[in-house]
Amino acid sequence: MKHWIEAARVRTLPLSVSGIIVGSMYALSYPTDEVLTPTQVFNWRLFSFAILTTLGLQILSNFANDYGDGMKGTDNADRVGPKRAIQSGVISPQAMKRAIMITAILTMLSAALLVYFSFGENYPVYSIFFLTLGAVAIASAIRYTIGNTAYGYKGYGDLFVFVFFGLVSTLGVNFLYSKQLDYVLALPATAIGFLSVAVLNLNNMRDEASDRKVGKNTIVVKIGGAKAKIYHYFLIVSAMVLMLVFAVLNHFHFDQYLFVIVYIPLIKHLVTVYKNKDPKALDPELKKVALSTFALSILLSLCLIYFLSDILVNNS
Repeated sequence: MKHWIEAARVRTLPLSVSGIIVGSMYALSYPTDEVLTPTQVFNWRLFSFAILTTLGLQILSNFANDYGDGMKGTDNADRVGPKRAIQSGVISPQAMKRAIMITAILTMLSAALLVYFSFGENYPVYSIFFLTLGAVAIASAIRYTIGNTAYGYKGYGDLFVFVFFGLVSTLGVNFLYSKQLDYVLALPATAIGFLSVAVLNLNNMRDEASDRKVGKNTIVVKIGGAKAKIYHYFLIVSAMVLMLVFAVLNHFHFDQYLFVIVYIPLIKHLVTVYKNKDPKALDPELKKVALSTFALSILLSLCLIYFLSDILVNNS
């Protein structure tokens, strides 16, 4: 069990649900129909299955990454980060392959229930679209490093993370509640997507030398470490700016800017990356950015709920 927990990479899980939390709390605090109260727009059952689906997708991606890199020999003695399950031999390739299949089935089942509880039989087009989106997400998680056409080896991993753990998780889950697309929510969705990509970018900066040797052409390998740092600054700084713009457009009160506290560890992180000359020293930064993103989503959600309390007070 210990080895399977390690293979699931628990430290990445809080990051994966950040978009779900923000999209859900936005649905709670901003009712889309004047007839409905905020609590009627939000649904705990949808929230629970959205969390389960996203966690399943993240764990599936981690298992597939372990399997794909392990079978290709990418995870070898040159790798800077912690040893993976297949690389160290604690989990066999056959066992990991079965785990991937089981996780994929459970994730698709969770996604199907999520779609059903959201749309029922009233929105067949929406149901088909989201079921297809779920299937594409699962296939993409598997194909990241598995197979001869693994897109993670061609530099498209960043795009997958941005789309599914940023835009889809935040905007998609909100649509499941409200049945409409709120374009203002694209700001925090993009911010969370950028921060999620930043974690992947850190991982790729740490592994640049070993990835280059085995032909894993991540964005870092393509543009080099120096430009990868500039790319990283762009991701983090843009995310912080987008969150502030979102707050301004939604007319946050002064005390609703509590989420900017998370900017302190993010700025410290940027200084660390700027000074870094040893790729191995970047490994602890992955956890810091992932937890900072999760904390940012929690604090922003608390600020949105605070806005909800104002609505309820004014309506009473």
